[in-house]
Amino acid sequence: MAGRLTVVQADITTMAVDAIVNAANRALAPGAGIDGAIRRAAGPRITEATARIGGCETGEACITDGFDLPARHVIHTVGPIWRGGRDGEAERLASCYRACLSLARDHDLLSLAFPAISTGIYGFPADQAAAIAVREVRAALAAFDEVILVAFAEPDLAVLTAAGGA
Repeated sequence: MAGRLTVVQADITTMAVDAIVNAANRALAPGAGIDGAIRRAAGPRITEATARIGGCETGEACITDGFDLPARHVIHTVGPIWRGGRDGEAERLASCYRACLSLARDHDLLSLAFPAISTGIYGFPADQAAAIAVREVRAALAAFDEVILVAFAEPDLAVLTAAGGA
């Protein structure tokens, strides 16, 4: 039985799933945006955990506990910085989704929630990022009960829905 792809407008830190995904930086150091919100909600132990990991390359992923979050785990991934689309950004963003989904399968996680990776300060065009997210999640959906694409604001919800999110 294939899993369900859901698109919602919500605060990802409130999602009661097996794992939420964090759009992190390569050093896994505290940042702003989604990373900052996740760290505030998870508490200081998440920063200690990411410091022990030490870093993560663009397109890869690593996992920590969720600590004070409703989610049991946080999967940290590093998206590409948009440089006009001619520097392999689309493939590296797709790699982020594949790495997160693979790590979730490896840890027997059946439900996870993704934010829009690389669309904030990294500048990836939202419509292109949404199409990649939907494509990569649909390709792996059979291994999960539910994968949620979380839009923080109404415009992001419209972009994800237009890209084929349910």
